[in-house]
Amino acid sequence: MSQIFDKWDLADVKVEDLGLINYICLDEVLVPHTLGRHVKRQFAKSKVSVIERLMNKIMRTHRNSGKKNKAHKIVESALKTINKKTKQNPIQILVKAIENTSPREETTRIRYGGIGYQVAVDISPQRRVDLSLGFITKGASQSAFKNKKPAATCLADEIILASEYDTRSFAIQKKEEKERVARAAH
Repeated sequence: MSQIFDKWDLADVKVEDLGLINYICLDEVLVPHTLGRHVKRQFAKSKVSVIERLMNKIMRTHRNSGKKNKAHKIVESALKTINKKTKQNPIQILVKAIENTSPREETTRIRYGGIGYQVAVDISPQRRVDLSLGFITKGASQSAFKNKKPAATCLADEIILASEYDTRSFAIQKKEEKERVARAAH
C-alpha cells in the first residue's frame, strides 16, 4: 500500500493526459528526498516523485533556497489544506493542476540571414511538467510574499485554482500567455 505522508493513497490517482503519464511519477516513496541521485543521468528526473519535484521547485526561491525541511513542511501542510477544502485526495488534485497548467506550445528564437524571429514549437512532456510545477510554485510564492497568509495556504489555493482551471490562478495565466504567444508566431 503506497501512501504519501502516511495519509493519502496513490493507488487511485490517475494521470489523464496521455503525454504526461511517463513523466508524472507516482511511485511509492517513504521519504521524498533522493539527495540528487538523478542529476547525472539524462531524463532520470522523470523517475523522481512528483511530490519531491514540487518541494525542489519551492526551494528555488531565494527565501527557501536549500531548505528541504521547510519545503517538506510547506508541501505537507498544503496537501492537508487541499484535503480539508476539497474532501478529495490532494495528490489527484495536484496531478490535475499539473495537467491543466502544462503548456503544449512555446516559441523559440531562430536566426536566419541576420534576422531573428520567433517560431512556435511543441514542448516535450518533461519540460511541460517542469514549467507547470514552476508556474504553480511561482504563483504561490508571489501570493505569499508580504502577505499574512502562510506559504502552505497560498500553495494550496494555487493548486486548487489550477486544478479547477480557474483564470485567477497565476499558473493558468502563464500557460495561456505562453500558448497565445506561440499561436501568434505560427
